[in-house]
Amino acid sequence: MRQISTGFIIIALINVASFSAKADSEVLPLNYFLHAYGPAAQPSMILGWVFTGISVAVCIVIALLLLTAILRKQPLEKDAHKISDGGNGLRWIIIGTGISTAVLFGMAIYALAILNESAKPPRQPALTITVTGYDWWWKVEYEDDNPAQHFETANEIHIPAGAPVLLKLKSADVIHAFWVPRLAGKTQMIPGQSNQQWLEADQPGIYQGQCTQFCGLQHAHMAFEVIAQNPADFEAWQAAQRNPVAIPSDVNAIAGQHVFMNHCGACHAVRGTDAMGGHAPDLTHLSSRRMIAAGLLSNTPDHLIDWVAHAQELKPGTRMPDIALSPQEAAALSAYLATLR
Repeated sequence: MRQISTGFIIIALINVASFSAKADSEVLPLNYFLHAYGPAAQPSMILGWVFTGISVAVCIVIALLLLTAILRKQPLEKDAHKISDGGNGLRWIIIGTGISTAVLFGMAIYALAILNESAKPPRQPALTITVTGYDWWWKVEYEDDNPAQHFETANEIHIPAGAPVLLKLKSADVIHAFWVPRLAGKTQMIPGQSNQQWLEADQPGIYQGQCTQFCGLQHAHMAFEVIAQNPADFEAWQAAQRNPVAIPSDVNAIAGQHVFMNHCGACHAVRGTDAMGGHAPDLTHLSSRRMIAAGLLSNTPDHLIDWVAHAQELKPGTRMPDIALSPQEAAALSAYLATLR
């Protein structure tokens, strides 16, 4: 279910003066979506600008008509209680209704044509990724005909630049909406239903995405990133992600692994260990990620331990509980998490 953002006009007018300020920066945030960086987003962007132009024109026409009606002097009726027939008022109503109907019908046809054009990629997708929305994070699964090559990550989607990628979008709980403004339009993620979307990045970069369907207390903190890499870098990243973790050799990291298994292994999975939890993000290559907690914090050792100890304070309502650790346990766990590359 593709959607045209109902807030496009307002957001466009607010940001129209700022869209070029960071066009060349590495991370392209949500409020700079007035340029498209992929063929899936280009038609929707043009559609939005056309609708914006029509809406502004309608507002101007209405304002002029109101101003004319206010300033125009009407002759006084001899009988103050007589209701005037308005002269040619009915003709103007018919003309206005006809023009409005034609414009709205044309807009509907144009919108349907654009949505149909952007519904399917122009060529065979380079890969297929399943994205599942949870309260409040994103599970990302890279499919492969060989089950041994299948792997999961969380809250960031790596893709090769210059190639279309097919996304299968699902929800594990409530309705979410997947949107990467620079790369593609919005798609609803409905429990019990699988929707599809494709996207393609013209050039390498980091493109921010967001859930845009209100889904609960931490809806605003349900972000993700699409990281477009040149094909060689993407293949190297993908190969590394398919590997299980190495067994820690450092004494402190070994102690941290025991802490992890006792407190985290029931919910999180780490391939190559006995941690097989499926209720929370797969942490096999946690250290390779830029952000944690669906974009809430940058991925640093201090932030990781702070998140483990104070998740409910940092993100109230999240399914991640606060975990009380001694200073020694926290240091050991930090050492172990650093090995998950």
